[in-house]
Amino acid sequence: MAKKTRWAVIGAGIIGAAVAREILNRHDNADVTLFEKEDHPAAHQTGHNSGVVHAGLYYEPGSLKATLCRRGVSLLTDFAHDHNVAFDECGKVVVATDDTEVERLHAIHARALANGVPGIALIDRDGLRDVEPNAEGLAALHSPHTAIIDYPGLTDALVADFRAHGGRVRFSTPVRNIDHRGGATSHGSAIVHTPVDAQEFDHVVVCAGLQSDRLAARSGQKRTPTVVPFFGQYFILDEEYSDAVNGLIYPVPDPKYPFLGVHVTRRIDGGLMIGPNAFLSFSREGYRGLGLNIPDSLAVAADPGFWRFAAGNMATAARELPGVLSIERFVAEAARYVPSLAGADGHRATRGIRAQAMNRDGTLVDDFVIDRAGATMFVRNAPSPGATSALAIAEHLVGIIDGR
Repeated sequence: MAKKTRWAVIGAGIIGAAVAREILNRHDNADVTLFEKEDHPAAHQTGHNSGVVHAGLYYEPGSLKATLCRRGVSLLTDFAHDHNVAFDECGKVVVATDDTEVERLHAIHARALANGVPGIALIDRDGLRDVEPNAEGLAALHSPHTAIIDYPGLTDALVADFRAHGGRVRFSTPVRNIDHRGGATSHGSAIVHTPVDAQEFDHVVVCAGLQSDRLAARSGQKRTPTVVPFFGQYFILDEEYSDAVNGLIYPVPDPKYPFLGVHVTRRIDGGLMIGPNAFLSFSREGYRGLGLNIPDSLAVAADPGFWRFAAGNMATAARELPGVLSIERFVAEAARYVPSLAGADGHRATRGIRAQAMNRDGTLVDDFVIDRAGATMFVRNAPSPGATSALAIAEHLVGIIDGR
């Protein structure tokens, strides 16, 4: 009988859960342990996002984001159907409200075609009204196969499937650091240190999300790219507005700003939500109230990349701040392209926090970033569409380790 190959996966968000499952699916002789510092999966980014399954409209053709997003949609859809995870292919329109945005819409259309997004179409004002009667704009890009899903439910299903095939999960077990064993020319092995023990593994995959840079640094790897947290607020509209739109309604991205802007999103529970905005978070994991964490705030203040980013993005802060301070301004932004939402009431949802990787020069890291050190692989950046791409990212990571 072949000797078991020992694997560890750090982090039980959607990507970590998908990686752990993929290892067992691909390797009959794998012994896999999934470590998670919280007492349940999907506790952070996976459980605090908009629930959108992205089709791949915006991403640079040929990038990891573009290729893994398209593959990820297919894998995610099949898994959701096979495991009875709530999924709704409700469609999406990106709405242009002036001539400049119409020009940008054509560029997005070209990217979407290059990325192989199915069914993508440019539509005029009348076409927009056919798809979304309450939306207002000069033109729109229609993506009929963009969907919404229950990401926490999906992650629970991934973990359950992993366990059913012999995987081991250690909840409430933070990983302090990972030590490498082996020579310079060998992958060797790795020691995973927790507060209660240390175990040796043949392969370790780190999917630590908001803590990815810190765990990498504690494990002897470079500190950059660093994670700078940005929060996104969501506003759930009163039930009377639930039928205001049929699917998802997004603005046309403005290249002057690094973040997309407020959009209108159907929820998998049938409600309607607007958001998120994007503003500097004073905590990596503070989802309610002020969300103030002194060590996290000091880490941002000590990051030279952040100050370079801030110096070049004062206009972004000025655009986002009113929505942070005022629900009315937040709603008004969405009403620009769905006028019937003007003055809508509702309540704030738990905010999300984006693990935004940043270079020392203040530029935001756009594509997925994967580093390898001996027997350990670090996922250093996996922003949106990271959740959509999760099962494809898992295939990609395990394929690299397998030498494929």
